[in-house]
Amino acid sequence: MAKAGIGRLFRRRREEPEPPLVDDGTLVVVGESFDPARADSAVLADLAEAGAVLEGRQLMLRHVLRLPDAAAVAEAGRILAPDGWVVAAGPDGSTYADRPQRVTALELARERTRMAGLAQRLGGDAEGWILLGRP
Repeated sequence: MAKAGIGRLFRRRREEPEPPLVDDGTLVVVGESFDPARADSAVLADLAEAGAVLEGRQLMLRHVLRLPDAAAVAEAGRILAPDGWVVAAGPDGSTYADRPQRVTALELARERTRMAGLAQRLGGDAEGWILLGRP
C-alpha cells in the first residue's frame, strides 16, 4: 500500500492546455522587429529585460510580407499552409503570415530566413515580424 501512495507524490499534474490562439482582435502586440540587421536573440533579450514574459508562452508569430499581387499571396498561402501558417491580406497592401507557437530565438531566426526567401522568390520582401499574445 505504501508504494501506491509514493507513486501519487511523484506523479506530475497535468497542466490545463492553453486554448488555441486566434487573431480575433483581442491579441496585443508583445514585441516586434523590422530591422533585418538586428539579431532575433537580441530583440527577445531586450523584450525579456523590459518585462515581457515570452518563455513557455504560446504566442502568435506574424510575419509581415510585401508581395506584388494576389497571385503571389495565393502562392505564399499554398506553400505555407502545410506547416500551419495562415496567410491573409493586411493593411496598406501588406500580407500577414500567422502561426501560433512557442517562440525561441532560433525558431524566429529560422522562420525569418524562410519568409525572406519565400518573399524574394515571389518578387516581394519580408519586412519583419510581430509577436501577439493574450493581454
